[in-house]
Amino acid sequence: MPRTAFGGTENAERRTLNEMRYLAIDYGTKRTGLAICDADETFASPLAVIESGRKLLTKIVEIVKAENVEAIVLGLPLNMTGTEGPQTKLVRKFADQLQTHLPIPVYLQDERLSSFAAEEKLAPANLTRGKQKERLDAVAAAEILEAFLEQKRSAADAGTKPQ
Repeated sequence: MPRTAFGGTENAERRTLNEMRYLAIDYGTKRTGLAICDADETFASPLAVIESGRKLLTKIVEIVKAENVEAIVLGLPLNMTGTEGPQTKLVRKFADQLQTHLPIPVYLQDERLSSFAAEEKLAPANLTRGKQKERLDAVAAAEILEAFLEQKRSAADAGTKPQ
């Protein structure tokens, strides 16, 4: 398949059941965590935590190009009851902005308990509270990506397409 300027393929959306390189985003109003997976979709690794603000979208576009990302997985902050709150609306708006600036698919992934799981993973590292806070959003993004990849594998095993 021919490559696009962004490292994806012209038919990236049709390849969703094949192996792709994903960038996960744990969007926040102060900080945004990023994680990435290898092209084989085996490992989800924390990538960076960047300050949210006017340049966030530009930085993400640069990372997508530099890392040859073929799709975005954006954490969707649902309430524990599955309902949407004010932060969910902000994330949906950000998803629309991503879709406008990038010619690759953007998937929304339920991110409930991702921060809790990230804290659990960081606990054994005995980091100071400040160091833990610096890394937490990227580790949470990796949790979001792992959940997405697991859901994708399960859907492929069942012969269905992930949402």
